[in-house]
Amino acid sequence: MSKNLIGNHVRRLRFNHNEMTQQQLADLAGVTRQTIVSIEKGNYSPSLELAFRIARAFNIPLEEVFFWDDQPK
Repeated sequence: MSKNLIGNHVRRLRFNHNEMTQQQLADLAGVTRQTIVSIEKGNYSPSLELAFRIARAFNIPLEEVFFWDDQPK
C-alpha cells in the first residue's frame, strides 16, 4: 500500500504540546484514537474539515501541521 502525498507533523506537535496523547488529540478533534494513529503513520489523509480541527487543537495554522510531500516514503 502506498503512502499518501500529504505529510504531517502531528506526532511532533503532540509531544511539543505537553506530550499530548493520541487520545487527547482525538477527543479535541472529535475522532477516534485510531484515526490519529493512521494520520501519524501517513496511512490516512484527513478531510479538510478534520485537518482544520487538528490544527485548531494545536492552535496553529493548517500548513504548520500538514504539508505536501513530493517524495513519500
